[in-house]
Amino acid sequence: MPRMLDVSDDVRAEIGDEEADRLLAGENAPGSYDCTSCRTPGDSEQERTSTVLFIGDETAVLAFAHATCLPSQVVQVTEEQLQGAVRSINPDGPPVEAAPEQAVLGVTSGLVLISGELHPALVVEPTGPIVRPGSTDVGDDFLPLLIEQGFMPVTELNSVPPVLHGWSVLLAMGQLHAVLQPGTGGGSPVAWWQAHQALQVAESWRAAANKHQQVLLFAAPVGSIGRQPREDLLRDALDKAAANGKLVAAAMPLAGT
Repeated sequence: MPRMLDVSDDVRAEIGDEEADRLLAGENAPGSYDCTSCRTPGDSEQERTSTVLFIGDETAVLAFAHATCLPSQVVQVTEEQLQGAVRSINPDGPPVEAAPEQAVLGVTSGLVLISGELHPALVVEPTGPIVRPGSTDVGDDFLPLLIEQGFMPVTELNSVPPVLHGWSVLLAMGQLHAVLQPGTGGGSPVAWWQAHQALQVAESWRAAANKHQQVLLFAAPVGSIGRQPREDLLRDALDKAAANGKLVAAAMPLAGT
C-alpha cells in the first residue's frame, strides 16, 4: 500500500529521484516509526509523514516525522549530533562508541521591557558547563565561545543589543522551531539550537515578534538564570546575571511567522 509520505524537493535532490520514488511507492518506507521530532509512534500508512534527511560531515540519515510536527526537509548537523541521532533512531543497531554526557541548551521565551517597549526574547542556559571542542578543560567556555560568534556582553538591560547577521530565529505556525546560525563557508544556515518538539509561544510574544521582526536572544552559563515561572522573575534573573558579568545577547531577525 502506498505510504502517506511527503518528500520535499530538497530531500529529493539529496537522495535522488529513484530513491524518492521508491519511498513514495512504499518500497523503502517503514510502516510504523518513532517521530524524529516528538519521539512518539507514527504510521505512514495511516497519517501524513514527513521525510527528514539529516546530513553530517560524512554521513546522512533519513528519518521520519509526523507531518504535523515537522515539514519534509534537509537538516545540516554535525557528525557528532548525527551519531547521537542514529543511536536514538536505531537503539538496537550496531553499538556506536558513546560520547560523554553532553550539556543540552535550555530555552525559555518571555517578553523583556527595554526603554519602555516590550521585546520578544529567548533566554538560553545550558544544563551543564560548555567546553571548547577537543578541550580537556573543566571550566565553562559558553560565553567566550558566543562572544567569538558575535554576541555582545551585557552589563545592564537598558538598550536593544545589535543584530547578529546571519543568525535568525525560526518560527513556524506560531511555534518556535530553531535558532539558526550561518553555515560553514557561506553555506545554508544550520541549526544552533533545534527543538525536539516545536515550542508553543504566547500570543503576546508572537505579536511582539511580528511587530519588531526580530527576537532578542540572551545567553548565560549554567546556574545563572534557572527556570523562572513568571516573566518578572525571569527579568530579575537576567538583571542579576548581567550585573555579575554572566550574560551575552544579540538581536536576530525573525524567520517565518
